[in-house]
Amino acid sequence: MSDIDKYIEKRKQRDAEFTEDFESGYISFKIGVMLVQARNNAGIALEELANRLNLDESVILGIENHPEDVEILTLERYAKALGKTLLVEIK
Repeated sequence: MSDIDKYIEKRKQRDAEFTEDFESGYISFKIGVMLVQARNNAGIALEELANRLNLDESVILGIENHPEDVEILTLERYAKALGKTLLVEIK
């Protein structure tokens, strides 16, 4: 375990607010990474996806970099533009 991982674990044990904020931020980060990976795996450039969605490239970057503020309908349109479907799962 790296020093940063040790720090995070210790901080989580003593600070519930840190844990909640960390987990929330990490989930958003993972969603953003999944969006970029899906676009790259589909072989679709940022410019092409923006054209398909009739949005500016900066909006696409905003969706990918800050997915916590994106509506489900927007994520569904994003997935459809990649030839994919959006799947939301609660475990």
